[in-house]
Amino acid sequence: MFNNVGTIDRILRLAVGVILLYLGLNVYDGTGLGLGLDAVGMVAILSGVLGSCLLYGLLGINTRQAKGNSRL
Repeated sequence: MFNNVGTIDRILRLAVGVILLYLGLNVYDGTGLGLGLDAVGMVAILSGVLGSCLLYGLLGINTRQAKGNSRL
C-alpha cells in the first residue's frame, strides 16, 4: 500500500473522524444523517491510521514528505 498522507494530514483526519463518529453515534443516533456521519468518520479514521488515501492516489496528491527531507 502506498502511503500518501503526511503527519499533519493524518492528525487532522483522525480528529475529524472522531468528531464525526461522536456526532453520528450520539447527536444524530438512529437517523440517516447519523449513519452517513458514521461512515464518513470511519473512512477518515482508517485513512488517518493507515496513512493512505484512495482519492489522493487518484488525483496524484501526496502530502507525505520524502525520507531525505525530514525536519529536525
